[in-house]
Amino acid sequence: MNDFTSSIGQPNAVSIVFFFLFVAATLVITWFAAKKSRSASQFYAAGRSVTGLQNGLALAGDYMSAASFLGIAGLVALKGYDGLIYSIGFLVGWPIIMFLIAEPLRNLGKYTFADVVAYRLRQKPVRIAASVGSLMTVAFYLIAQMVGSGSLVTLMFGLPYEAAVIFVGAVMIAYVLFGGMLATTWVQIIKAVLLMGGATVIVFLVLSTYGFDPTVLFGAAAAKYGDKVLAPGGLVSNPWDALSLGIALMFGTAGLPHILMRFYTVPDAKAARKSVFYATGFISYFYILTFIIGFGAMALVGHDVITRFDKGGNMAALLLAEVTGGTVFLGFIAAVAFATILAVVAGLTLAGATTFSHDLYVNVFKRGQATEQEEVKMAKRGTLFLGVLAVGLGIAFKGQNVAFMVGLAFAIAASANFPALLMSILWKRFSTTGAWASIATGSVLAVGLIILSPTVWVDVFGNKAALFPWKNPALISLPAAFLSGWAISLLCPDREAEEKYAEQKIRNYLAVGAE
Repeated sequence: MNDFTSSIGQPNAVSIVFFFLFVAATLVITWFAAKKSRSASQFYAAGRSVTGLQNGLALAGDYMSAASFLGIAGLVALKGYDGLIYSIGFLVGWPIIMFLIAEPLRNLGKYTFADVVAYRLRQKPVRIAASVGSLMTVAFYLIAQMVGSGSLVTLMFGLPYEAAVIFVGAVMIAYVLFGGMLATTWVQIIKAVLLMGGATVIVFLVLSTYGFDPTVLFGAAAAKYGDKVLAPGGLVSNPWDALSLGIALMFGTAGLPHILMRFYTVPDAKAARKSVFYATGFISYFYILTFIIGFGAMALVGHDVITRFDKGGNMAALLLAEVTGGTVFLGFIAAVAFATILAVVAGLTLAGATTFSHDLYVNVFKRGQATEQEEVKMAKRGTLFLGVLAVGLGIAFKGQNVAFMVGLAFAIAASANFPALLMSILWKRFSTTGAWASIATGSVLAVGLIILSPTVWVDVFGNKAALFPWKNPALISLPAAFLSGWAISLLCPDREAEEKYAEQKIRNYLAVGAE
């Protein structure tokens, strides 16, 4: 398809209409939600009024990011089989959340995962350490989303990249600042339905070309680029690197702050488990679709055309939508991608603002003595700060492949947040010093090794060879975080925390005293 011409990069009336319809509808929701978001519980947790099904859809909407839709489809389109590592890796973390995290998190916590880690430990050092891990995860994830938003708006409307990022940041701030969790929840629900519907239509159109037989589609891709696209090794050639990436994606899901805080929006632990069940089904369905979309783009669009528009492959899904459904369908899918970005960055920003206000301002600086009005006011200031930071990071990281950036965010979540959260729930002898050591070890190792890896040391800094050979550090940083938490807890025991473990177990399993 060397003579292929696309309307991408030119103003698309259909896309503009759909996009502004979505923004208008969600701003109306935000206006109604603003009337109900005056207390801390309403702002952070939608008054704990969200049902299991609604929260399942919102979890799916929060999790199925633009990086997944655009980045994974692009990786599969350019690299073939290895893109499946991302599709499956993003999915398999959900059973861990269902069986290990959802119920204790809802019963023990209030607004953030730090509530659970610090439940029976000394508040100040644990809250500070957990906030660092949480904010680093949010920052890396925001980079991926903002880079995706800038690239998408630029290619669709021809706007300058920087102007596109600023526009997305401004709309996102409006959602969170005025509507809090209630508005963010409904934005994510609407986005999830649109994204799954749009992806379903793309897959239907692709499979209709190949007689609704996926094997014929894979055969067409192999005929075009060789059997290597159906075998591992196209993207990750080092098995240790592949294992490290898989661990980051699997355990990182259970350490993502914006996902964990959604369990506080439901009334009880039963609804929390239901929401994970629904979310797992929706997310499974979506990631299967991304695999078909990637191979569809490989077979019907081709590498030359995809890389002509974006060397990282992020436009593969949009180009496939245009090839299979024409300019009108491209406009609809582009609008859905916009909605995806807005919903995810809103969730991330709310999680970061909650960390600022609830963990740091109320429980560290004010020692739990702040009023609800002061807490909400600080949360809104945090929203503004993070919104500006997101725009700045999006501009600074222009040109990076967004799926890789999400993988890095997952490595930090898996290493800094998940080990401390799990040990605080399950291990009686887990101490304050052990929690601090686990979070610090996971954070420092994950970030340090990422800087020394090929992703940053070679691709960003321009050095010839990386000091750390793998693209993802989770295989080292996650076990190190568990080991340091275990060893330091034994060396520096916390008798008071051990005595409170029986009380924690009662609240964990029976929800006695849970909000």
